[in-house]
Amino acid sequence: MPHFLAVYTMQPEDLARFRAMPKSEQDAADEIGLKQWAEWEERNAGKLPDLGGMVGKTRRVTRGGSIVDAVNPFCGFVIVEADTVEAAAELFRDHPHISVFPGDGVDVMPFLTGPASCMRSN
Repeated sequence: MPHFLAVYTMQPEDLARFRAMPKSEQDAADEIGLKQWAEWEERNAGKLPDLGGMVGKTRRVTRGGSIVDAVNPFCGFVIVEADTVEAAAELFRDHPHISVFPGDGVDVMPFLTGPASCMRSN
């Protein structure tokens, strides 16, 4: 079955707005969102061969060999197994990353080549 990379995205200003909320509101969102996230993972466990994880600040290696700070909207990823990219994307329609947390989207793309774990046949 095909594998897809799903990348959680969040704009820096949306994260800043979330972090500017009172701690009690952030904690309430975390309590709801983390529970829903765990339920989403449990519901879709058979379609998630790699739960990936959340990522932090970016360092970019440039063509000239410099290593510099960089900004992008990527904040996490997961590997999804589905028949089509549309089916993979559908799994995220009401994901807590975009319904509870300040995420602005989930980009879903097929692997054309990739890690051996994604290319194995089941």
